Amino acid sequence: MFDTLHDRISRINCLTEDIDSLYHQAALKLGVSDSVLFILYMIFIRGERCFLYDIYKSSGISKQTINSAIRKLEIEEIVYLEKHNGKSKIVCLTEKGKSYATRTAAKLYEAECSAFRDWSEEEIDFYLHLIEKHNSSLRNQIEKL
Repeated sequence: MFDTLHDRISRINCLTEDIDSLYHQAALKLGVSDSVLFILYMIFIRGERCFLYDIYKSSGISKQTINSAIRKLEIEEIVYLEKHNGKSKIVCLTEKGKSYATRTAAKLYEAECSAFRDWSEEEIDFYLHLIEKHNSSLRNQIEKL
């Protein structure tokens, strides 16, 4: 099946790109941009509020793009920013935002849950272990570049 490490790395990269593509397809079907969906998802899974820094750190999306998406959401009265301890900011859902997140981010979350319902706890834990191991090893190698 796979003859070389190169073939395996290529396959891993294709699968990773496929996951990214699936999330992009979800955003399209839900009628939002990738960045808006990510922001809403982060806030939704954290209970209607999330540190802006956590969104930056977790997304892999540029700060400029995140800030533009948040400004758009503020104008639409979906989110508002709250100051926290000086410079820190928390992105919070408005009442309108809670409903909007239910129609978007919550649907994506439910799709993810459904995708894992056929997996055993052991399979999920093993999958998480492998991803964490890969990310840690790759992070160490990138630091050496």
